[in-house]
Amino acid sequence: MEKFALIVAGGTGTRMGSQIAKQYLPIGEKPILMHTLNNFYQTDPSIALTLVIPEIDFAYWRILCDTYRFSIPHQLVAGGNSRFKSVKNGLDTLPEYGIVAIHDGVRPFVSQDVIRNSFEVAEQKGSAVAVIPLKDSIRMVKSNGASVFQDRQSFRLVQTPQTFQLDRIKKAFKVDELAVFTDDATVYEYQGWQVELISGNLENIKITTPEDMDFAGFLIGKNS
Repeated sequence: MEKFALIVAGGTGTRMGSQIAKQYLPIGEKPILMHTLNNFYQTDPSIALTLVIPEIDFAYWRILCDTYRFSIPHQLVAGGNSRFKSVKNGLDTLPEYGIVAIHDGVRPFVSQDVIRNSFEVAEQKGSAVAVIPLKDSIRMVKSNGASVFQDRQSFRLVQTPQTFQLDRIKKAFKVDELAVFTDDATVYEYQGWQVELISGNLENIKITTPEDMDFAGFLIGKNS
């Protein structure tokens, strides 16, 4: 099956406290998005890459590509006013059949083993969602303020990529957006299909805050 990747990056930098959206901030001498795209390309150059960003950013992104001499092949698609709509816009440009990995643009440290495994499992099972176990104890806070212990072994932290057979995920995204759709897996699950979990990697952080940028700099230095 043909392989595709939707790299979704519609952030505005609000939580980062930056005038530049976080996906364009540099780590290791080039913007975060370039690391993310490069990670998929280095895993398998045959993966057709689509970058979903706000249409207003297209010209700026092309300037960045020229500035950093970034030449990895990819197409641009305009994002929507929510992640659901951005992913839907990206899916609408893809064919009916194949395997697609949907990935947060600001997760540049996903391992190539996770990417490869996600495509393999999704082809066999229909879906493959990267998760990691919790390390800390957790408690559920009730509406009255009381808290109750929860067994962390019963929970997982969800990452991306979230990878699917294209015909299924395209069908799933034909519904109206709902508040319960917190990620692509919940949209898929809404159809009554079981979500297959795979092991993610701990370094696969979502860069959202200045503290995340500091840790990203550490990871870049560690891997260089």
